[in-house]
Amino acid sequence: MFSTSTSHFLQPRASLNVQREQIATTGNYYSTRVARNPNLEKLQTNYLFPEILERELKHVEKYPNAKVISLGVGDTTQPLPQPVALTMSNYARGLSTPQGYTGYGLEQGNKELRRAIVETLYKDLSVEETEVFVSDGAQCDLSRVQLLLGSNVSIAVQDPSFPGYIDSSVIMGQSGDLKNESGRYGNIKYMKCSPENDFFPDLSKTARTDVIFFCSPNNPTGHAASRQQLQQLVDFAQVNGSIIVYDAAYAAYVSDSSPKSIYEIPGSRKVAIEISSFSKIAGFTGVRLGWTVVPKELLYLNGFPVIHDYNRIICTSFNGASNIAQAGGLACLSREGFQEVMSKVEYYKENVKILVDTFTSLGLRVYGGSNAPYVWVHFPGSKSWDVFNWILDKTHIITVPGIGFGPNGEGYIRVSAFGSRESILEASKRLTTLL
Repeated sequence: MFSTSTSHFLQPRASLNVQREQIATTGNYYSTRVARNPNLEKLQTNYLFPEILERELKHVEKYPNAKVISLGVGDTTQPLPQPVALTMSNYARGLSTPQGYTGYGLEQGNKELRRAIVETLYKDLSVEETEVFVSDGAQCDLSRVQLLLGSNVSIAVQDPSFPGYIDSSVIMGQSGDLKNESGRYGNIKYMKCSPENDFFPDLSKTARTDVIFFCSPNNPTGHAASRQQLQQLVDFAQVNGSIIVYDAAYAAYVSDSSPKSIYEIPGSRKVAIEISSFSKIAGFTGVRLGWTVVPKELLYLNGFPVIHDYNRIICTSFNGASNIAQAGGLACLSREGFQEVMSKVEYYKENVKILVDTFTSLGLRVYGGSNAPYVWVHFPGSKSWDVFNWILDKTHIITVPGIGFGPNGEGYIRVSAFGSRESILEASKRLTTLL
């Protein structure tokens, strides 16, 4: 179990004060002559999920006999499909033999896996295997894309949205200073996404930026953008000469006619990079495997292909995904493996329905759930952290406060369906006692 003291590393200024107090007490002092990265000083608060972990640990100390149910961090819980686990096990065993040993692979990923990704997930979308870059996960790729884009670009994000987009932008130096009164960074354009606008920004009132981060199905709201909405987004990017960084990590959960890839939209190959992952599809949150698609048609202002620079970023900062993980990814996309993978997705979707029904029965407004493994629940007039603490104290259930996803998340909580059926049913039972 992690010690609560690890949270000091997530509070830059707080930890610095603690360290200085220790120095003053002991008399020991030494520092280098290297200045701290000023961008990291702008990260005023903890990263959301370690903050939740710290509060969970404090709750367990207070209630040592409580059986805490985590419906917070979106970590999968179901075992890997047997064909997938067996493939990785056999590959690992093979590494102990001269015939089965492999060292470095291609930085861009196993060619066979890249081909399988295209044939299984991008069929008839004109994506080529050379445009697919296999990685150790979507969040890692987000940082590599930020490295590709550099510090001089302007950015827009959905509000609410996954906090990694904003935090990585702050670290890169794109964000400007935090406006404490609004909770927003000065140089980031926040695109309001709420029930009032069907969780899609009013692009007629959205200023032009170089880069637009867009996630669909959205984390945290669970909303999947329609074909018409995504066409508006692509057209907007083309008119403004912007690049869309499209997060499709939850595409497998789409149950209606909403696009699963930005490349289903005409014109998107000229303006969009797509990031995706095996984490929430196949339960690879611990195995770590994802991919990014960079189309050849995507060009910089000077006409230079973006794919060439991304390839250079990959070859410079990454030695390629684990060979064992890639073998597992290939097994996921086999006929048998893909059927079992999708059965896991259906399992979590059934969990979602239970949660939606539970919160709806309490008279609460519930969003998401139909195209994503998350439920977005509104508590009008309440502060998100207050709701988080109230639910935790009353039911011993971990959720995620909506404010952690952006200012427009205030008054909401996100609830994850990535749990066992037993824990979801027990959580449902406990939640019915709330009101």
